[in-house]
Amino acid sequence: MTPIDMLKCRMQVNKQAYKGIVDGLIKVGAKEGVKGLYLGGMPTFIGYSLQGMGKYGFYEYFKYKYSHLAGETNAKRYKTSLYLSASATAEFLADIMLCPMEALKVRMQTAAEPFSTSFLGGVNRIYSAEGMAGFYKGIAPLWLRQIPYTMVKFASFENIVEAIYKKALKQPKDHYSSAQQLGVTFAAGYMAGILCAIVSHPADTVVSKLNNLGKAEAAGMGNAALIGKILKDLGPVGIWTGLGPRIFMIGTLTAAQWFIYDSFKVKTGLPTTGG
Repeated sequence: MTPIDMLKCRMQVNKQAYKGIVDGLIKVGAKEGVKGLYLGGMPTFIGYSLQGMGKYGFYEYFKYKYSHLAGETNAKRYKTSLYLSASATAEFLADIMLCPMEALKVRMQTAAEPFSTSFLGGVNRIYSAEGMAGFYKGIAPLWLRQIPYTMVKFASFENIVEAIYKKALKQPKDHYSSAQQLGVTFAAGYMAGILCAIVSHPADTVVSKLNNLGKAEAAGMGNAALIGKILKDLGPVGIWTGLGPRIFMIGTLTAAQWFIYDSFKVKTGLPTTGG
């Protein structure tokens, strides 16, 4: 999904860049080739591997811990609150691992002139100009984007899975084969992905714009002031730029993530996620 992510980021910092996904893919492919379509691929691979490890691992851990703290009765009664609190905690920690790579990814993908020809070159350029602060200047809007995103992603997924078995299939999930359960996982994952893409998109646009700002443009301004300026410049319509590509990207990613995750759980003898 890296080419779609790259197009989405470019459209967020310059809404006139492409008319849509197909137009963007054709233009970038013609001008920059396959390498251009995968610009920012290495920080994407590293950053989202670390974030995914933290998000899913910490979610399982905190769902378990919080359910024990709440007690069995309250855990069942308030399970959606349990999903929300566990996912919020997990994402808060996971974003600390993601933020440096997200900063590099966006700069590589959206700079008017080539930001760097290599992953290490990009790391060195940010560090030389801004130190460690350059990698974390987007942490606040990243939390604002990712924490609601993950809360919706996990809580809606869990509830959509339950609804599919209760309302559509009308049997508990243990009545179905592993392959059928994984089909439910994929469908619920895609629906959850659409919801969390919409909820988190304004903050995603701010993250892209913030990381695209040069040092001179951001001089003398704190994060809050920068975010306020970006929101004012974008306006109520501009914050939704790139939503179409992001719904496609996040829906596909979320469905694939849950499918891979649950396939692994099935192979190791664990139940599929949900409930």
